[in-house]
Amino acid sequence: MDSCGIRENRTVAIYNIMDYGAVSDGETVCTRAIQRAVDLCNAGGTVYIPKGTFLSGAVFLKSNMTLYLEEGATLSGSSDIRDFPVIGCPFEGLDQLSYASLICTDGAPHSNIVIEGKGVIDANGAALYRAELEENRGKRGRAVCIRNTDNVKIQGVTIRQSPAWCLHLIYCQNVYVNRIQVHSKYDEDGNPYGIHNGDGIDIDSCKNVRITDSLIASQDDCIAVKSGRDEEGRRAGIPSEQIVIENCVFRSGFGVAMGSEMSGGVSDVLVRGCTFENVFSIASIKAVRGRGAYVKNIHYENCSLVNHSTEYRDTKWFRGAIYVDGFYGCEKFDADVPAAVDEGTPVVDGIYFKDITVDTVAGNAVYLCGLPEMPFRNIYLENVTAHGRYGIKVKNIENFQMVNTHISGTEDGTVSLARDETAEQRLQIKQGYK
Repeated sequence: MDSCGIRENRTVAIYNIMDYGAVSDGETVCTRAIQRAVDLCNAGGTVYIPKGTFLSGAVFLKSNMTLYLEEGATLSGSSDIRDFPVIGCPFEGLDQLSYASLICTDGAPHSNIVIEGKGVIDANGAALYRAELEENRGKRGRAVCIRNTDNVKIQGVTIRQSPAWCLHLIYCQNVYVNRIQVHSKYDEDGNPYGIHNGDGIDIDSCKNVRITDSLIASQDDCIAVKSGRDEEGRRAGIPSEQIVIENCVFRSGFGVAMGSEMSGGVSDVLVRGCTFENVFSIASIKAVRGRGAYVKNIHYENCSLVNHSTEYRDTKWFRGAIYVDGFYGCEKFDADVPAAVDEGTPVVDGIYFKDITVDTVAGNAVYLCGLPEMPFRNIYLENVTAHGRYGIKVKNIENFQMVNTHISGTEDGTVSLARDETAEQRLQIKQGYK
């Protein structure tokens, strides 16, 4: 080790945060020590967090570095909101002031950032959620927020208890997330954190993203794919595209969502080989008036859902285990009354469900509702078996087909379709739309 506290490991310099003054007592705020290690880290170097609990405010990463959390290490967010400066950072699709996240970037272009290890990133969201809402100088921070970065790798770590979304990726390209755990609803003993709008992972205007072999237990959407909101999002015009979510396990929350902020466009998403345990939905496609742009070429394949929770039944935020909703968030609406078509009218085209099983006591097994002025198009169900409180409801969908599909509802009967048989005529009788 040299006089600056740098440990050489072959050709990789390792910057142990304790060499810069960090203390593992869970009480001393170590932000300055950790940030100094990051600032001094040379290109290709690693900032190392050893075993112990290290309390910190916002830490800003930079290009060409690795943040490594040893097994048994916990980076815990300070409960003092003064340790999280208010900065400009997109949230819910709009550029606005936000409290800085526990681990974040500064918004300038970056590249080659790695976060890995078997340690824990605990944002102390139960305390910060309340404090940030009360002070109300900006939107709530996240546990990890990486933006405007090419080549991001996040592997092995556990991320939990964020004031808002746990992992937020904004304007990034070439992202690989592997074998992480995300917990935003309960602690290890099953006690709720008391956080709302606590998504697991949000992919926001990003390209070429792969999330594999991970566990996400969320208070809200487990994973949400987004791309800006309304006029501001359309003006930026940065889509989310070429995304694969594979071999993941989801527990609690609302599955894998597209939108509702999708004004830069969302396309070419594959969700495959995932298991949903006491999750309310496998899929939610949320494209409402005012957003504009498109959601297209979305595939859910070889996924299963079993849900025994009745916490949610059928609300404006949740319609069923598989749902495509042009009126998401609307308390009252008339799906027969068209609005004018303009730049805020969204297009939904090409949503595919194949080899899916659903067994839920909450809401509809399948709910599909487009806009009367712009019906959603080309929605396919193949080899789908789905049972819910209600079966299937369909409205304003063009070219909807089901093949080898069986849908049943405890309270409204069953729809069964043989191979290559169109659903249209039978659905006119069975849809029971409300």
